[in-house]
Amino acid sequence: MAQQDEEAVISPTGWVAKQARVYEESGGKKGTTVQGVPCLLLDYRGQRTGQLRRTVLIYGRDGDDYLIVASNGGADEHPLWYRNLVADPDVRLRVGTEERFAARAETLSAEDKARVWPGLVELFAPYADYQAKTDRDIPVVRLSRTKD
Repeated sequence: MAQQDEEAVISPTGWVAKQARVYEESGGKKGTTVQGVPCLLLDYRGQRTGQLRRTVLIYGRDGDDYLIVASNGGADEHPLWYRNLVADPDVRLRVGTEERFAARAETLSAEDKARVWPGLVELFAPYADYQAKTDRDIPVVRLSRTKD
């Protein structure tokens, strides 16, 4: 993955870029929720450019691991960040005021997704609508802390 001091390129999406900056500049004291739901900063490597990129994502928990949903608002294509995680699963996370740390991304099996999906929908109800409006199976990704 990246060196700790490598700068990430923030998402070009307006609200995401603004929130990522607030999150980072406040040391994780502000910008840590989306519609009242907890979110984290995900740094991942772009598969074509090799650039480190950053986005803001809602997360759930499964034990010590973090769960993120590649919903893309129910679009028929996976979000770009998800395609990049499949290509390079080594990422960095910032969760609240905790220092950024290394993690590994893994798409959940159908069985694991079925186990955690109800809790993710309880956390953020629109996930159910997003799944209903696409034929695509929306992936759930486990982010597990690794050694830096």
